[in-house]
Formats: sequence, structure tokens, C-alpha cells
Amino acid sequence: MSVIILNEEDVHQLLPMNECIDVMERAFKALARGEVEQPLRTIFRPPGVKGVMAMMPTFRGGEAPLFGLKSICVFPGNAAIGKDAHQGAVILFDGTTGELRAIANASAITAIRTAAVSGLATRILAREDASTLAIIGAGVQARTHLDAIACVRKLARVRVAASRLESAETFAREMKSHVDCEIEAVDELEKAVRNADIVVTATTSREPVVRREWLARGAHINAVGTFSPKARELDTATMASASIFVDRRESAFNEAGDYLIAAGEGAIGPDNILAELGEVLIGQHTGRSSSDEITIFKSLGLAMEDLAAAEYCYRKALGGGLATKVSI
Repeated sequence: MSVIILNEEDVHQLLPMNECIDVMERAFKALARGEVEQPLRTIFRPPGVKGVMAMMPTFRGGEAPLFGLKSICVFPGNAAIGKDAHQGAVILFDGTTGELRAIANASAITAIRTAAVSGLATRILAREDASTLAIIGAGVQARTHLDAIACVRKLARVRVAASRLESAETFAREMKSHVDCEIEAVDELEKAVRNADIVVTATTSREPVVRREWLARGAHINAVGTFSPKARELDTATMASASIFVDRRESAFNEAGDYLIAAGEGAIGPDNILAELGEVLIGQHTGRSSSDEITIFKSLGLAMEDLAAAEYCYRKALGGGLATKVSI
């Protein structure tokens, strides 16, 4: 049996952000149509270890059925040593025979597909004239999110804030060639968020980094940094005043601290989640209803996103002869 191996460089070459946004759109439509099966991720937290392992299986039916599994370790402290917090592999199996087809670098897949989903959410939920972007965080996800948002909106200004001003300044300097506008590093979270049309939170914070009083009317927020019931990036007032959209309700009800903490305080409930992203895409929900409405897309990250991204790379590699094949 021959297996294709896709390393980090391969994934970046095969999965440009603009193409990945379209791949994610097709994947979310398939999810909304009931063509995808996936359980909640399993997270293994050994005592005394400064990271976790997550197992994320999924199955997509159709003419070319596939099983996918992302096995990934998340070590938030990796940023301090210049490494991505996400380390692991996305594995594809034939859905008819169970044969192993491909193994792809999960760091690259996760970085690109997470931002692509936020780009997709921004495309369908943010105001058409949204042009000011605030990014909270300066790591891998902050970088890919800048690329993703620039794919779907014409940006006039970008402000970035991080736990250390030096990190924000490095981000601004290194990413200035990615957009046709100024990137400003600021020393306070509020300075970044004030008057922003689009806000991205890509942090490892366990406490809110965005407060309701900072937000402009009609802002759209992509909250992507946390997937723990005990951590959140948005305060309760923000959650209670906004229209909330999610990648998947089951994930939000079990993993999204932004939702669960606010719900535990009695501020919101299940009805505050208006729709899943795929439901908006297939017309089951209209999405944004007014220019003054604050919209939130709470992203947990789904295994089917990894499967879709890895399969796209796999098919392109086969067609373009770029694949490294290993017999096992």
C-alpha cells in the first residue's frame, strides 16, 4: 500500500488561503446537509503536563467517502520557543476499504483552515463596507487570520495588540507586505478594538480580552483562540448583546467557554445561538440582519475542516505529481 506524506511546506504550497476559504465553504455546506459525521473531540490531559492531546475523528460520505483523523498536541508555551502551539498529523483513510491514503502536517493544516473558516464567516456575516481590522494576538493564528480577512474584505487599516508590545510590533513589521494598508501595533487591547469593524481574537487567554463597551456598532467578531469550557476571550456583556453564530452547536454547548460561562451566569441560553455557519450558507438562516448588529462567530475547530483541507491537498498532490509516496 502506498501512502502520500505531505509536510508543512507541501501544505502551504497546495493550500493557498483563497482556495481554502472555498474548500471550507463546501465542507460547511456538506455538514449542514447531513453528509458529515463526527463525534466531539477527545482531549487527554495528563497531570503535570503543560499541554494536551486531542483526537478528532470524522467521516464524510458521498461518491468518494473518507475517514479523517487529526491527532494533535496543543502546547501553548511553544510560542516562546518559536514553534506553533499545534503539533500533529491529519490522517486520511479510504471510506470504502479503510486503507490509509495520506498523512499531512497538522500544524499547517490547522493554521490555514482555522483562518479560512473565519474568512468565510467574515465574508457572510461582516458588513460589506467593513475595512478596519483589530487582531488580538500575534502568533501563528493571528498571521493566517490577517491573510484570510484580507481575502474577503478590502482593508484600510489594521491594529494588533498582544500580551507584549514587542510581539505586536514584530507582527506589524513582518506582516506589512501581506496587506495594502498600514498595520499598527498598539499597547492596549482597547486601543485595538475601539472603532474596529472586524475583530479577531486569537489568544490563549482564559479571561476576556474583548469587552462590550469597546465594540463599535455593527462590528463582527471571530473568536477563535479557546476551545475549553473554562476559558473565554469575550465578556458576558458582549455575548449577551450580539448575534451568535457557531461552527457547530454541539461543540459550542460542550467546549465553548465564551458561551458556557455566559450561560452559567444566566445571561444567555441555547436560543442565543442563531445558526451554524453551514445553515447560513445553505439559506436556512439569513445571517446578519442589520448594519448595527454585532455578530460573533465562535470557532471551535472541527475535524471535518481538517479532512476537507487535507483531502484538497491530497488530490492536488496526486494531480500535480507533488506527492511523496511511501510504501507501508
